[in-house]
Amino acid sequence: MLRRRAVVVHRRTELDELLDRHGTRGQAEFFLRSRGRSLGEVQARHDALTAARAAVAGAVPDGWARADVERADLSRFLLAPEDVVVAVGQDGLVANVAKYLLGQPVLGVDPEPGVNAGVLVRHSVADATTLLRELGVDVPAGGADPAAVLPVDALTMVRADLDDGQHLTALNEVFVGHPSHQSARYTLRCAAGEERQSSSGVLVATGTGATGWWASLAHDRGGRPAPARTEHRLGWFVREAWPSPATGATLTEGVVDDGADVALTVASDRLVVFGDGMEDDRLVAAWGQTVTVRASDTPLRLVRP
Repeated sequence: MLRRRAVVVHRRTELDELLDRHGTRGQAEFFLRSRGRSLGEVQARHDALTAARAAVAGAVPDGWARADVERADLSRFLLAPEDVVVAVGQDGLVANVAKYLLGQPVLGVDPEPGVNAGVLVRHSVADATTLLRELGVDVPAGGADPAAVLPVDALTMVRADLDDGQHLTALNEVFVGHPSHQSARYTLRCAAGEERQSSSGVLVATGTGATGWWASLAHDRGGRPAPARTEHRLGWFVREAWPSPATGATLTEGVVDDGADVALTVASDRLVVFGDGMEDDRLVAAWGQTVTVRASDTPLRLVRP
C-alpha cells in the first residue's frame, strides 16, 4: 500500500485579507472601526481557525505524509488516490474541494461550532483529532486499513459536459447562463420534451444544494420536494423564462432521474457554465454547442461523525 497523506485544506481568513489590503494591523483596525466593527472579532475567528489547523496537523498519524493547501491553490494541487482530505473551515470549503476529488474521503472540521451550519463540516476539532489518531493504529497482517474503511456518506454530485470534451463537477449546483446575467438563449431538452427559451439561466441542483440556491427558487414557486443528498437524481429550474413568439416558458422545472440528463444547445454568442457559485472557474459554451448536465458517477465521500 502506498504511503497515506493527510491533505489539510483551508481558506484565507478575513484577517489575512485585511492585512494584505491595508498593510498593517493599525490600518486594518482603523478600516474596521470606520464600519462599526472591531479587530478583536476578526482576530478571534482567525485564531480559532489557526488553532483548529494546528490541532488537526498534530493529530496526523505517524508515518503519514501531510500537505497544507489553501483553497485558491486547489486547482493546481495534485491529489493522490490514497489521500485523506481534511477541510477545516465553513461548509462552502467542502463544496470547493469536492470538484477536485476522485473518491478520496473528506473529513469536514468545524473550527467555530455554532457559527457554521455544520452540514458538511460535521466534526468538531476534538472529534476530528480523535478520529485521525485512530487511523494511525497498527494494522495486523491481513487486517483492513482503517483509512480505507472510513464510514462515509456518498453525496451525489452534478456533472456538466460540453460536446468538445470539457466538463466540470459540483457538489451543490451547476448554473448555465449568460456571462453578464443578461437573457440567455438556448434550446432546452429534458425528459418532458424540447423548447427554445430565453431566460436568466438554468440551475441544476443536487440534494445537498437543495438548502441553498435551489431552496430560494423552490420557495418562490410554492415549494418543491428536493432529492435526498445521497439520491442519484437532480432537480432543475429555469430562472425567469420569457415567453415570446420565438421562445416558450412551459418547461421551467423538473427532475433529472438516474441515467437521464437535461441539455441546453446554445443560441447566443456564448453561455457560461459554473458550479457552486465559483464563476472564475467556468466553462464557456459557444453558439451551437450543447451542455449536458446529469448526476456524476463519482460522489463526494464525506466522513460521518
